[in-house]
Amino acid sequence: MASKPFNYDLDFAAIDFREQPELYQVGRGEQGVLLVEPYKSEILPHWRFKTPAQAHVSAQAIMAMFEAYRRKDEFVGMDMARKFIQMGYTRSRRYANHPGGKKYAPDGSVLPYQLDKEKAASAAIFKACWDSLRQDKDYLARKKAHQQRYG
Repeated sequence: MASKPFNYDLDFAAIDFREQPELYQVGRGEQGVLLVEPYKSEILPHWRFKTPAQAHVSAQAIMAMFEAYRRKDEFVGMDMARKFIQMGYTRSRRYANHPGGKKYAPDGSVLPYQLDKEKAASAAIFKACWDSLRQDKDYLARKKAHQQRYG
């Protein structure tokens, strides 16, 4: 089931999504990853990708949080952990391909790729975790149920 467009008009500063999970929308990709509380504040301090060592520690911590949210039956936390894992991959890849993370020149053209092997290694760590989450049958069933129930 495709999700409806992410509603950025919600008063994210006032909503506790642990208390009101019905207001949470999965959205596409990483939408809302830096908005949905209290999960953002719980996960963000663990999110690092500068070096493969940091990425490994970060990914393992966030995966552990994913499992803890699963045990507490908190789909929103599970999905937010998935979003941070996905963002670890996408941001690492951007920095792996473009020094300083800048993909576009001031004129809007795409800057040339300059592979940073360290950031590529960080990306691979997050990618393996993200692939595992995208195949997790329990997570996928919870996602589908949440979308069917709340949109």
